[in-house]
Amino acid sequence: MPQDFADFFKLLFSTVILRPYVFIFLAIYLVAAFLHLGWRRTVLFTVVGYLIAWTAEFSSIHNGIPFGLYNYISEPTIDKELWVFGVPFMDSLSFVFLAYASYSVALLASTPIAVRERGVYLAETHRIRRSWRVWILTAVFFAFIDVVIDPVAYHGDRWFLGKIYSYPEPGIYFHIPLTNFLGWFVVGILILKIFHLAERGLQAAGLMPVLSPRYISWRVYLAPLLYLGVLVFNLGVTFWLGGHSEGEERQEFLLMGIVGTFIFIPVLVLLIAGLFDPSRRATPHDIEEHIQDFPDSSLSH
Repeated sequence: MPQDFADFFKLLFSTVILRPYVFIFLAIYLVAAFLHLGWRRTVLFTVVGYLIAWTAEFSSIHNGIPFGLYNYISEPTIDKELWVFGVPFMDSLSFVFLAYASYSVALLASTPIAVRERGVYLAETHRIRRSWRVWILTAVFFAFIDVVIDPVAYHGDRWFLGKIYSYPEPGIYFHIPLTNFLGWFVVGILILKIFHLAERGLQAAGLMPVLSPRYISWRVYLAPLLYLGVLVFNLGVTFWLGGHSEGEERQEFLLMGIVGTFIFIPVLVLLIAGLFDPSRRATPHDIEEHIQDFPDSSLSH
């Protein structure tokens, strides 16, 4: 940790310069979450997500729970980016926007769709947002994207990420142990569950007013596109490494990219097909339930 505020802000600025892609994704998340949840819930989601992610990572590097035992390598960037008690600041921050993007994809797959002249809207309700279906789907999408992220991050020394972590004993999935993905699944559920519990408590106390999503025609797609952007970015780096390697390394990187691509093809096809499925169209009853929860919704007009 930095010793004073001057060191803190110096390292924070250096972190942004060193990891610009992380903060581009973060900025998209903040816009998408603000339009969807409002600024209070966006702040709440960010704080809850970061604290849970950091706690999980801190626990894993010391006792192996929940991701399995691994080590962060601080020496290359200890004076170039912000670290929080042995965990890279940007790493825990990444969990936040990945969790929200996964949550948005889960809502897109679970919520009745209202088609209007102005665009496509989701007839969300509190019941849908806090349902086990959405929690489980969020955790699945959250763990799925790490299937692509962690294998290429493991080889960070081969691209501009840098070598930031290693495993005492590499796992069976391109050096990543399967416990890591189970950990991501658990953390995904925890982030959403605790966020909703905190939201409900603050709402009951009058500190979190009910707020309808802002109905801008492209808002529904912004966070899912963030999810897709992170996916394409990591697959792109994977294939780039394959194209700039030789022999067995080249085969490994290309296989990583192909496996990651084919894991997501059926997921993306099902999501896109669902958008055009007539059975997903919001009924008058769905709209009524939505308006009961969000009285100032644009769908009430």
